[in-house]
Amino acid sequence: MLKKVENYIQKLQLLNLNDKVIVGVSGGADSIALLHILHTLGYHCIVAHCNFKLRMVESDTDEEFVRTNALSLKIPYYSINFETIEYAKAHKISTEMAARDLRYNWFAKLMTDNQAQAIAVAHHADDSIETLLMNLVRGTGLKGMTGISARNGNVVRPLLCSTRIEIENYLMKYNLEYRTDSSNATLDYTRNKFRNQVLPLLREINPSVQQTLYNTTKRFEDINAVYNNAIESIKNDIITKNDSGIIINIQKLKKHDHIDSILFEILYSYGFHPDTIQKISTIIEGETGKVFYSEKYRLLKNRDQLIVSKIVNLDKKQFQISESDNIVFEPFTLEIKRLENTADFILSKNPYIIHVDAEKISFPLTIRKWTIGDSFFPYGMKNRKKLSDFFIDNKLSLIDKENVWLLLTGNEILWIVGYRSDNRFRISDKTEQILEISVSNT
Repeated sequence: MLKKVENYIQKLQLLNLNDKVIVGVSGGADSIALLHILHTLGYHCIVAHCNFKLRMVESDTDEEFVRTNALSLKIPYYSINFETIEYAKAHKISTEMAARDLRYNWFAKLMTDNQAQAIAVAHHADDSIETLLMNLVRGTGLKGMTGISARNGNVVRPLLCSTRIEIENYLMKYNLEYRTDSSNATLDYTRNKFRNQVLPLLREINPSVQQTLYNTTKRFEDINAVYNNAIESIKNDIITKNDSGIIINIQKLKKHDHIDSILFEILYSYGFHPDTIQKISTIIEGETGKVFYSEKYRLLKNRDQLIVSKIVNLDKKQFQISESDNIVFEPFTLEIKRLENTADFILSKNPYIIHVDAEKISFPLTIRKWTIGDSFFPYGMKNRKKLSDFFIDNKLSLIDKENVWLLLTGNEILWIVGYRSDNRFRISDKTEQILEISVSNT
């Protein structure tokens, strides 16, 4: 077992013997085995234990057990208590997800504070098999068929090469004590249902099903590497990136085979459910304006494009600019200069710069988002126009419209920032002083 794990670490270059490693230790069989193995192999371990306050006295007893274990091995020890249930309620997530977020955030801080090379956790081959089955039930692509990765950023899993039975045999060989988490026997958690109900049923069909599934995940790792290369090439062909998301060129997408699979590989990472992605694939020939949502992103069908962008929380806050301000930084950087109207003055054609008659402007100026009913006199025109009509004429998408800011003097629109100024404030032959207003870093 020691040699197997050592070879696995070296093959995948998971850890360096000369650097510190944070070891997540719950006190259970897997984490106790991991700590003992890494310590025996000569790694500079630092024990990190999380008390999630989920099992009353049992949680505190686990904490004391891990502390005593670390001290006996003369290994540095850190622990932390979390109010996990409160965190889950506040963030509207499951208890499992809350514990995961709290754990890994703290581990990352410990790694930085101790200048450690990585965070080692005790997932093993059986965990990877359970993850495979869970992904299959939820719906997944090839990546989900590969189970758990040996490395995910700074997190490494040296025991993925080992089964639960091998770990238990190792513990027996070295007479190592460990704690048993009573919650592992309950069916309140999804993973426990697979571990305690689904896998036993599968073993009735195939007694060696765990080894079979583990071998399957290894094959899919190789297949996934080839597949990813092909997908990346297609992404480079059809996707344009911007600050808030991506734009998928529908005409280029249609030149490729297996459009459903391509969209899945692109959109799943943005949180879109497989069923939603299936619906999206059916509307690429449809009318413009269709919108689909994931938790944090929205997809808009806009003519020959699928536009994926972060969901914007329209801020109703207004920002004031006083007459003495030469520059403001919220909600973006805006500079104001005062110029004389000379014979050689030339109006800028840059859409992010306007020149207006200073005498026609009343301070303070206001920056805010546009709202339904807003109207102005577009530069060069004598009639009032609704902004909603202006947006249609200029073919602004839903996302473009949500990102529009207005600059107002009094209650009148001075500038649709980046698009058009108001004709009433234009420079004339009688203008003596000019205000130059520009958006920086555009």
